[in-house]
Amino acid sequence: MSASPIAFLGTGIMGSRMATRLIDAGYTLRVWNRTAEKAAPLGRRGAIVAENAAAACRGADLAILMLSEASSVSAVLFDDGAAEALPTGSVVLDMGSNSPATARTHASRLAAMGLNHLDAPVSGGPGGAEQGTLAIMAGGAQEDFDRLQPVFACLGRSTLVGPTGCGQLAKLCNQTIVGLTIGAVAEALLLAQAGGADPAKVREAMAGGYADSLILKVHGQRMLDRVFTPGGPSRLQLKDLHNILAAASAAGLELPLASHVTALYESLVANGGAELDHSALMIEIERRSAQSRDDRATSRA
Repeated sequence: MSASPIAFLGTGIMGSRMATRLIDAGYTLRVWNRTAEKAAPLGRRGAIVAENAAAACRGADLAILMLSEASSVSAVLFDDGAAEALPTGSVVLDMGSNSPATARTHASRLAAMGLNHLDAPVSGGPGGAEQGTLAIMAGGAQEDFDRLQPVFACLGRSTLVGPTGCGQLAKLCNQTIVGLTIGAVAEALLLAQAGGADPAKVREAMAGGYADSLILKVHGQRMLDRVFTPGGPSRLQLKDLHNILAAASAAGLELPLASHVTALYESLVANGGAELDHSALMIEIERRSAQSRDDRATSRA
């Protein structure tokens, strides 16, 4: 990579922490966020705050996008002029989560403009973004992946998993495990409590066994504390689950567990939990249990 500034588009919960890692590593960043005040703290750390996405990208040979919706990525790249502002041969590094089909569509449109593309979504949450320990799942050309190794090294551990779209596919696999495991942890802790055990002690007892996981440690603690500040908002987990089921359908697969967890998250979001952390799935399971108890009491009356 040359010494030109990196364009960083999307400075929310994850993006702001990732951008800070790059600034601290000595990179010059031009940052932009649709809600401008979210980019302002990075300006105080030395980044150049651009007035729009195209201005951030002008002259940059790398544009990193950390946007939450596929429609936002399309709008920023092609409607707001970001892609057009990039010099020929630049790399668009999409590190947000969307669908494999969207990644392939974007890569094709960018290639027609003389631009390269990697889809490289991440896992590890705000803590991993802050500490530089993200799991980075990349899809695209080996040459572009190799070219970005110094940048990836600031952010976490990167793996090229296949051609364009496969980074997004790997993230969907990741989110399948995350979503289902959050549900399993919530059910286990609720079962422990309902049966008379101390759920915190049950969680402690499982540490180091086959049921142990980061989900049990991190999200299990959130459930015990009943602190559901995101983190990862439930609406984004639901978006990922919808993409998971779409990818499975396109591949001719039926994913019954993912389908059931998707229905639970749909209900959680519909009942006001869209902006709660995805560990708040526990609330939806509690709600259903309470409804079942009420229904049984009514039937006996």
